[in-house]
This record gives sequence, structure tokens and C-alpha cells, in this order.
Amino acid sequence: MKNKRLIAIGDIHGEINNLENLLAELSIKRGDTVIFLGDYIDRGKNSKEVVETLIKLSKKSNCIFLKGNHEQMLIEAFEKRQNNDIENWLLAGGISTVESYGGFENIFKLHGDFYKKLISYYITPEFLFVHAGIKPEYPVEKQKEDDLFWIRDEFIYAKINLPQRIIFGHTPFYEPLILPDKIGIDTGLGKIKGAKLTAFICTDKSFISI
Repeated sequence: MKNKRLIAIGDIHGEINNLENLLAELSIKRGDTVIFLGDYIDRGKNSKEVVETLIKLSKKSNCIFLKGNHEQMLIEAFEKRQNNDIENWLLAGGISTVESYGGFENIFKLHGDFYKKLISYYITPEFLFVHAGIKPEYPVEKQKEDDLFWIRDEFIYAKINLPQRIIFGHTPFYEPLILPDKIGIDTGLGKIKGAKLTAFICTDKSFISI
């Protein structure tokens, strides 16, 4: 199929309207590959609807779903059942996710397969897609998951010497951060009032924010 696109989409945080409007603007076709950078849930009111939309999209186009720190917190809270893990996640915005699903146990009853199949990173010859970033001094295969999900300044302010340009979310910017070795496309949805959801169309190096 001609004109196949490679598209990355930043942190959604339960904001279904932004997601639906962005997907409509992108008009994703079956031949496109869409990489979602994680943080689908928490803070916004519609985490359940966001995940439902992503699952539906994955049935008609090639979708890659990365794990963000918010999904990692949710999974740890569910698997460990430790009060401190659950409290940390709830305080980070998990309360809105529980409300969206109508209860904590419903999250994994409805979408357990989705959360358990999330991957840590995705790499192509030209790009490395990851939620938060990488430790500058280590190759991709030796990265710790905590850094892939949580790292910020140590990654952002470092020169990354990889063949791939890194596309990441996690750290919010008012506009996409464009540097020679990395591009940040978390434009603050769920964290900054009036923020937009951003897509980077890797194929032609363009952006759409809605």
C-alpha cells in the first residue's frame, strides 16, 4: 500500500474528546502504523473510553501501545496489592480511572489484556519510541524499565548518541520539543489547563495538535 504513515501520539490521560478529534483529523488508514507513547489513563474523566477507543482502532490499523508510568503504577497496584502502591497511584490521578471504570476490579476485568500486553519501547531504523526517555550512557537493550517510564532531565538535557532519533512523552511542554536527537510530544494534556494532544507524523516530520 502506498503512502503508509508512521505516526506517534503523546500522553492522553483520559481525555477522550482530544483523542477522538485527533484521530478524526489524522484519518488513519489500514496501512498506517500508530505508536502510542503511554499514559492513556488517570487525571481525565474517561480513561475507560480512551482504552476502548484504542482497542477498537487496533482492529483496523497497526497500533503499537507503549507502557507509561501511569500504567506501570496501575499494574503494580493491582499485582502487589500494597497500600502504598495503591495510594501512590490514586494520588497521581488514579481516582479518576477507578471512577471511569466503576470500580478498581473492573479495570482488569474489562481491559486486563490491554494493560498486560503494553511494551516498554519500539524501535525502527530511524526512530526509538519510548514513554519517558533513556539513560544516556546505556544502550537500549540495557535500559531499566523505571528509567524508560520515569526519567526526565537526565535524558532531556543530554546528548544522545544513537542512530535513531528518540520520540518521547512523559515530560510536558507547551509545544513539541524539537532537538536534533530527540522530539518530545507530551504537550500537557491532563496536566496543563487548555493543553492539546499531539501527534508527530514521522513520515513527513509534521505535527498535529488538538
